[in-house]
Amino acid sequence: MLQISRLFVYPVKSLGGISVSSALLTDRGFQHDRRWMLLNEQNIFMTQRDYPQMALLQTNITESGISLFHMDDIHERIMVPFCVSSGTRLTVQVWNDYCEAIFVDRKIDEWLSRKLNVTCRLVYMPDDSIRKVDPVYSVDQSHITSLSDGYPILLLSQSSLDDLNSRLESPVPMNRFRPNIVLAGADPYEEDEMAEFRIRGIQFFGVKLCARCSIPTINQDTLERSKEPTKTLATYRQKGNHIWFGQNVVYSSGGVSLKVADRVEITRRKERVL
Repeated sequence: MLQISRLFVYPVKSLGGISVSSALLTDRGFQHDRRWMLLNEQNIFMTQRDYPQMALLQTNITESGISLFHMDDIHERIMVPFCVSSGTRLTVQVWNDYCEAIFVDRKIDEWLSRKLNVTCRLVYMPDDSIRKVDPVYSVDQSHITSLSDGYPILLLSQSSLDDLNSRLESPVPMNRFRPNIVLAGADPYEEDEMAEFRIRGIQFFGVKLCARCSIPTINQDTLERSKEPTKTLATYRQKGNHIWFGQNVVYSSGGVSLKVADRVEITRRKERVL
C-alpha cells in the first residue's frame, strides 16, 4: 500500500528541516514551510549553494515561534516569531520571481550573522505576499508558493533513495534532498509517474520533476562536499542539462493536515520520461 512515511517542514529557506508527524496544508505549502529567508548584504537570497554553513543551523517549531540553534551549541537558541505584521517591507527576489517580505528583527540578524560568520538579515513572507507558481507548470493560475525554489511541495519515495544508495559506495540520507513528503510502498521512481493522486480527500498534481542543484553533495552534518550522489545520479537520472530526482507538486485546496501513515491513492499516471 502506498502511504506517507515521513513529512518535513523547512521554516527558514536552506536551514535545517524538521521531521513532523503531521503537517497542515496552507494556500502555499505546509504551515511555516519556507516563510522565512536570509538575505546577504546585497539583499540577495542565501542558500547552501553559496553558504554551505547554513546546513548547521537547525530549526524547531515551538508553541511561541521557530527556535533556531547551531549544531555546535544546541543550548544557545534564539526565537523567531511565527508572524511578523509590521516592520520595514521590501521586494525580494527568489530566482526569477519577486514578492514582498518584511525584515524580522535586528537582534536575530546579529545572532545569525555571528553563527554563519557572514552578514545577513532575516525576512518573513506575510500572508498578503503572493508568489505564483510558474504558469507553465501550474494546473491553474491560483496556485502559489512560499519562498521555496518554485513549488509548494516536493515529493520523493524512500524506494528511490534506496535504489540510489544501492549504487553508491557510501549511502546518503534523505536530508540531502529536502523533500516535504516521503512515500513508502512505491516502486523506485514511481513518483515520476504520479500525475494526480489523493491524500485525505485532497487532489495533488505532479507537475514537474525536480532538477537537482549542488546541495545534495553537501554533508548536512559535517559540511564536507563530494561529487556524490550527483555523479552517480548523472549516469541514469540525467536528461538534457539537468539531473532529476523527485517530483514538484501542487494541490487543489488546503486546510487539511497530512499525517504519517496516510494512504496515497494514485488517480492518474503519466509516462515516465527517465
